[in-house]
Amino acid sequence: MSILEYNGGCVVAMAGKECVAIAADRRLGIQLQTLACDANRVFRMHDKLFLGLTGLMTDITSLHNSFDFKLNMYSMREGRLMSPQTFSSLVASTLYEKRFGPYFSEPVIAGLNKDNTPFLCAMDLLGAAAYADDFVVSGTCAESLFGTCETFYRPDLGPDDLFETISQAMLSALDRDCISGWGVTVHIITPEGVTAKSLKARMD
Repeated sequence: MSILEYNGGCVVAMAGKECVAIAADRRLGIQLQTLACDANRVFRMHDKLFLGLTGLMTDITSLHNSFDFKLNMYSMREGRLMSPQTFSSLVASTLYEKRFGPYFSEPVIAGLNKDNTPFLCAMDLLGAAAYADDFVVSGTCAESLFGTCETFYRPDLGPDDLFETISQAMLSALDRDCISGWGVTVHIITPEGVTAKSLKARMD
């Protein structure tokens, strides 16, 4: 088993019309043993920027604390919030500088630009970025998520339709992965604010 799959977990982000959604499962395990079903893999950087992290939970915690500190320092120095594009560059450089002893985590970045257009980015553990206009996935059931997202996704979805689409894609993919699941948290980011919803999933 890969070290990236040791604790399980997956994250998916999807773009809509002036909105973006990011969802993650809630299971925390050690290989096939489940420890908890309240793990947090999606973090609110600010009202229009969210970060999802999959991989080793200890590295997820370390990276979140590091990015939180760097984001606060940027806000104090510049007097403004960091844009999603700038934040993706910060994440990539942070991961790449540790390339010889990398963090075992693969980030997903979702947010809205100044003009409220969606921004989506996924990276590997060395910071190589992949930008997308529709959806990005990461984690143990990435292959299943690619299939379900390609099936359900339609361009220019509104917030409600986007929530339904990402929820169905996530729940369908989790049914095909035994080390992810046990509930899902979905965040919908719009110009008006952020809505967080919880989904029940299979508990076996």
